[in-house]
Amino acid sequence: MPQEIERKFLIKGDFKKFAYKQERIVQGYLSSVSERIVRVRIRGEKGYLTIKGINNPSGVSRFEWEKEIPVKEAEDLMKLCEPGVIDKIRYEVKSGNHIIEVDEFYGENQGLIIAEIELNDENEAYDRPEWLGNEVTGDKRYYNDSLLKRPFSKW
Repeated sequence: MPQEIERKFLIKGDFKKFAYKQERIVQGYLSSVSERIVRVRIRGEKGYLTIKGINNPSGVSRFEWEKEIPVKEAEDLMKLCEPGVIDKIRYEVKSGNHIIEVDEFYGENQGLIIAEIELNDENEAYDRPEWLGNEVTGDKRYYNDSLLKRPFSKW
């Protein structure tokens, strides 16, 4: 079963000058219950359907299955999603042997910036740039499906 292993952090400094790529992402949820998240995403010119399971106790890993779908199908599925969308720009920053994905949110989540680093193992070492702030791994408020229900602007 494929596993997503990632750590999440807030940002405390300028990361954009280190980014080598950026892309707009819009996503909605067909199901946002924590036991089975079903997400539809349009990332640039591509569509994706993703299913995620519940997080392990540490909040670092969970089942994840993702399939690229035609963008037209993603647009059609977005019409079936729960109310609201997540709108963000994703920046990619190389850090040692890893890529840090930094999401700058818009809409009702304007002002929130979260970094994620995917790992091969929960205990894998990684470089920590100075602009990486407090770790929020496992804090459900920062999960995208939670931000849909309780946006950052309402905290």
